[in-house]
Amino acid sequence: MRYELLEHTADVMMKAHGKDLEECFANAAYALWDQITDVSKVSTAEEVSLTVSGHDNESLLYNFLSEFLFIRDAKRLLLSEFQVRIEGTSLQCTARGERFDPKRHAYRHDVKAITYHMLEVNTEEPSVTVILDI
Repeated sequence: MRYELLEHTADVMMKAHGKDLEECFANAAYALWDQITDVSKVSTAEEVSLTVSGHDNESLLYNFLSEFLFIRDAKRLLLSEFQVRIEGTSLQCTARGERFDPKRHAYRHDVKAITYHMLEVNTEEPSVTVILDI
């Protein structure tokens, strides 16, 4: 299981799992996009690369996921595959997806922001927990 949705009163709370933090971050990206649209309908025709940094794992996760909201808004891309590499407090990601096509893609949630509230990076489990402001 890549991710699970957790109970939350107003927004979307998700917990992404993986064998290591890189896979957890990739699965968190997948979960974010799966809340935006049905990622099973998103092809992998285009590739984007991004690099983010943070002062700790939590800020790294926040900056990483927030960058995807910028890509959605600025480039009108939907993404469905993620390869993540973390080195210290820097993250590089290659993501694949395609441009939004209203004939094939429907929005599930209008994710407005990633929140710091209850954001957690658990290196022992490993997992990450994030609340999406919808």
